Amino acid sequence: MDIVIDFLAEHQNRPSQDVYEELAARGQDLQIDSVLIMEILASVEQHFEVSIPADAKAGRSLRSVWAFAETVYDTMQAKEQQQ
Repeated sequence: MDIVIDFLAEHQNRPSQDVYEELAARGQDLQIDSVLIMEILASVEQHFEVSIPADAKAGRSLRSVWAFAETVYDTMQAKEQQQ
């Protein structure tokens, strides 16, 4: 979650703490702009050298910050297990 929040805050030119507070206030289903989520997705993939699969789960995860963070976490865990 921290990774996604940090990238989100960076792309919005906001402190990470502000994004955390907004997420806490609005709940786990905090919506995110589709263009912004694609920018964050590219940043995550490049920074961690992972590829988020283009499947139904990933598609659903792009609807909220929390769901996207879970998908990133799962992808990173899968990569770690392969090594």
